[in-house]
Amino acid sequence: MAFPTETVYGLGADGLNSDASKKIYAAKGRPSDNPLILHISSIKALEDLTEGDSPLGRKLAQAFWPGPLTLIFQKSNKVPLETTGGLDTVAIRMPSHPIAYELIRQSGAYIAAPSANASGRPSPTAADHVLEDMDGRIEMIIDGGRADIGLESTIVDVTGKVPVILRPGFITLEDIKEITGEAEYDKGLFKKPDNDDFKPKAPGMKYRHYAPKGQLTIYEGESDNVIRAINSAAAVKQAEGYRVGIIATKETAEAYHYGSVEVIGTREDEKTIAAGLFQILREFDTQQADYIFSESFYDNSLGQAIMNRLLKAAGYHIEKV
Repeated sequence: MAFPTETVYGLGADGLNSDASKKIYAAKGRPSDNPLILHISSIKALEDLTEGDSPLGRKLAQAFWPGPLTLIFQKSNKVPLETTGGLDTVAIRMPSHPIAYELIRQSGAYIAAPSANASGRPSPTAADHVLEDMDGRIEMIIDGGRADIGLESTIVDVTGKVPVILRPGFITLEDIKEITGEAEYDKGLFKKPDNDDFKPKAPGMKYRHYAPKGQLTIYEGESDNVIRAINSAAAVKQAEGYRVGIIATKETAEAYHYGSVEVIGTREDEKTIAAGLFQILREFDTQQADYIFSESFYDNSLGQAIMNRLLKAAGYHIEKV
């Protein structure tokens, strides 16, 4: 069933039951080599689910759990390969959302849960988003209102000597460094995987994610140049008879003159942009937008997480202006 977390809605099943994990993949239409995240309600669960000692992992768990941080450990034999996408590592998180936390605690299970959307679609930040994608595919949705953060958890690999961020999120590189002294981004984080044989160690590393139905293009450069380029591209597509959408900020919305202009948030508070991203992509699907043009958001630490999602949603289609 689907349930709310502080990041996005999750699609959950018993993570130690290989048949249950297979049902998650089937419901989402998700590739079987894309690993699932196990959700827990107690740090003691690491004794069951992981193998070997990870001082880095323990430090980060103590600092950020419960919260929007997923840690990758060497898995124990209790965790089936169907849950880990065939890998000998396991991704684990302890959510802080009270409904998610109590669901895990009271069920007595370790809940494997990717985002509760059809594979490749924008992640759901409200129960009605889940219903759009999962109606008839799953048995229950727990409606906990809108997700606070709106982006999936930060994923950090703690199997090596230095923590490696495989997916940026609300907990930033700087946050990790404050606890461990050093940390780094995965080298392939902001570029498209080079080959089909690539085995993703964390959800979202290989396949196109978060994609709206229309073609999304990101424009990067000085603000005036970006506005001019988006207006020009939008004018051309609109003149050709296409439905056009523009992702703007509170600061720039009035500068756009074509198509449907949607405000994602304000650059004065990056959290509003993160929280609005998936909602706005789904809104353009409702409007049946053929082409969507967006500003870039590299301005700050959370901007890395926002751009990671936008680049995947756009299929890495970015114009530098």
